[in-house]
Amino acid sequence: MNKSRDGRSSPVQSLSPAGGARQQSLRTHNLALVLRAVVEAPAPLTRARIAAALGLTRSTASDLVDRLVAARLVDELEPELVGRAGRPGMLLAPHRGGVAGLGLEVQVDHLAVRVTALDGSSLGEARLAGDHRASDPAAVARSLGHLAGQVTAQLPTQVELVGACVSVPALLRSGSGVVQLAPNLGWSGVNLVELLCEHPALRTLAIELGNDADLSARAETRARAVAGQSVREAQSFLYIAGEVGIGGAIIIDGEPARGQHGWSGEIGHVVIDRSGPRCACGATGCLEQYAGLDVIRRRSGLSVDTTVDQLLDRERRSIRVRRSLQWASSAIGVAVATTLNLVDVERVVLGGVYARLFDHLAPGIEREVRSRVLAARWAPVDVVPAVAGPDSAATGAGWRVLDGVVADPARWIADHAHP
Repeated sequence: MNKSRDGRSSPVQSLSPAGGARQQSLRTHNLALVLRAVVEAPAPLTRARIAAALGLTRSTASDLVDRLVAARLVDELEPELVGRAGRPGMLLAPHRGGVAGLGLEVQVDHLAVRVTALDGSSLGEARLAGDHRASDPAAVARSLGHLAGQVTAQLPTQVELVGACVSVPALLRSGSGVVQLAPNLGWSGVNLVELLCEHPALRTLAIELGNDADLSARAETRARAVAGQSVREAQSFLYIAGEVGIGGAIIIDGEPARGQHGWSGEIGHVVIDRSGPRCACGATGCLEQYAGLDVIRRRSGLSVDTTVDQLLDRERRSIRVRRSLQWASSAIGVAVATTLNLVDVERVVLGGVYARLFDHLAPGIEREVRSRVLAARWAPVDVVPAVAGPDSAATGAGWRVLDGVVADPARWIADHAHP
C-alpha cells in the first residue's frame, strides 16, 4: 500500500475504496489518540512530544492537532520555554470553554450538579442537602432538574453540553434508564431518565445513568493521571465510596471491571456477619450496617444530620466516636480483605466521606488486610485516600459523557461541521 511520509493517502491509494477506508479509519483512530493524550497529560504537550509518544511523524501529529484546534477541542497556549536552539513548540491543552459534560448526582443526603470541561475544570456546580431516604423518585427528579437548570442557565453561550449522566447509588442495568434497586433511597424499578426528561432544562439532552462508585472511580483514574501519579492504563485498584451506603468499583488497567450485567463492586453488601443487623437490601450483616455513615453516626450517639466536620470535631473529645470509627474500620478491612483474596490488586482507594475520615479508618483496614489477605506478605497492599475531591461522582458523570467525544472526536467534528 502506498503511503506518504505524513501518513496521508497518496493519489494511487485514493483509487482503492478498501485502502481509502482503512486509511480513513487510521486517521480517525490517531485523532482519538492525540486528543486523549492532550486531555490526560499532567502538563501541556507540544506537537513534537505527541508525535514521539504516539509513534507518529511530526507532520501527521501536527495535522491532527490542527484539526482538534479548529474544532475547539484543543487550545494552543504559549510557546514552550526551552534552553536550546531551534523554534520552540506551542504548548497544547484541552479546550476549556467548548464542549462540556453535565454530571448529576443523587445521594441519600444530597443532590449535586457539576458541568465539567475537557480540561477537567468545573464550569458551574451546585449542591443541595436533603434527606432522600425512602423518597419519592418524581420529587427527587424535579429537585435535581431544577438544580441543573440553575447551573446550566449561568453557562457562557459558547459552552455546548454533550449530554448528561446521572450518578445513583443503585444497581443499574447497562444501557438502561431504569434504577433496578436503590435500597437506601427505597427505589425499585424507577425509570429515572424518563422522569428527568420531563424537566425543561434536561429535555433536549441525551441522559444516561451510572453507578455512583463506578463514576467516582472514573474521576479518580483521571485525577491520578493528571496529577502525574500514574497513566490511566497503568492503574489497577479497589475503590470504596463511603457515604450513607457503601459502593465499590474494581479498576483494572484503567477500566472498570463491570461484570456481565454491570453490577460488580457492591462491596457494601459483602457479609461481615450473617447473624448481624438487617440491611435495607433485605439481607443481614452487610458491611453497610457496620460502616455506613448513618451507622457511624448512630454508634457515636449523634443524629443522622451530623456533618463529617462535626463528627471529626467530636472525635477529638469523645471516646465513643473513636470506638465507632475503629469498629467501622475493622469491618471495612474484613470486606476489603475478602475482596482482595478474589481480585488481585495492590491498592485500595478510600473515597467519598471515607477520604475525609482516612486517618481514622486506614489503620484498622491495613491491620485486617495484613492478617487476612493470603498474598499480602509478597504483594503489600497500599491503602490511600482518593484525590478526585468532593462530589467526585458528579465529576465522573461529566467525564462519562465527555468520554464519547474523546473516544471519537472525528464523529464530533463531522456532526458539527458547518455546511
